[in-house]
Parts: sequence; C-alpha cells; structure tokens
Amino acid sequence: MTQGHYTPETFTARNAVGYLLRCTLNLMQPRLEALFANREFTFVQWCVLMQLRDGLANRAADISRNLNHDSGALTRVVDQLEARGLLERTRSTEDRRMVELALTQEGRRSVEASIPLVVDHINAILSDFSSEEIEMLVGMLKRIIDKLQDGDRGSAP
Repeated sequence: MTQGHYTPETFTARNAVGYLLRCTLNLMQPRLEALFANREFTFVQWCVLMQLRDGLANRAADISRNLNHDSGALTRVVDQLEARGLLERTRSTEDRRMVELALTQEGRRSVEASIPLVVDHINAILSDFSSEEIEMLVGMLKRIIDKLQDGDRGSAP
C-alpha cells in the first residue's frame, strides 16, 4: 500500500475528496440551472456554448464527455442550439466523417451576455473566501484533474 493522505482507519466518505467534489457539484448545479429558468437557453445549453466559446471541445462527443452528459441527449441540445442559430455544424476538413461545432456570432453574443449572471452567482457562493484561497483551490483542482488525465493516458497511479 502506498503512503498517502488517507488511511483505512480514518477514511470516511465525509472527508473523501471525491465525495466533497460530488457534493459541491450536486449543490451548485440546481442553483445554476435555476438562474437560467427564464433565460433564452437552459444551463446545459449554456455549458455547451461555453465549451465551444472557450475551445474546450468542438465535437458533440467531446462535449458529451466533458459534461458527463448522455450523447443522445446532447445531440438534441445541439439540434436546438443549431435551430436557433447559436451554433453551426460543419464537416471536418481533415476527416469528413467528423462533424465540428462552432459558435455563430449570435451564439457568442448570447453566451457572453449570460456570463455576468453566472459570475455574480458563483462570486456570492465564494464570498467567504479570499482571492488567494480561490486561486489555491483552483490550482489544486487543476492538479487533481491533470493527475487523473495522466492516469487515463496509461501512466501508473
């Protein structure tokens, strides 16, 4: 057994990083979804547009994986966004079997117009933390993600 931060004797779900991250997501997501209840698109649709805006993905399969969203349901989301002129599909020039997604000008305008709403809400949630604490938290979360992604590429845990 490797030396680590947890021991079998003291490990509980309540102090497990995975549990705490899941709890955070489970508590934050419904609040963010509620912000979009009377907006031009849903929170999930906004997340798809943000994935495209920030260059995190440009294919439905990648967005589905990044958001941990069912691929069939995500196809319907993309269909809705395309029908409203917020994104467009194009065949990849490198592989004609692949369909790439891109924001339209209207899609970019719409997603960026909603960012202040999300920023204000997240800032309210984080109001008890200093800027340094938030930078540290973000840095630690990025390190966890990097470590997990390295593991996905076949390196030993």
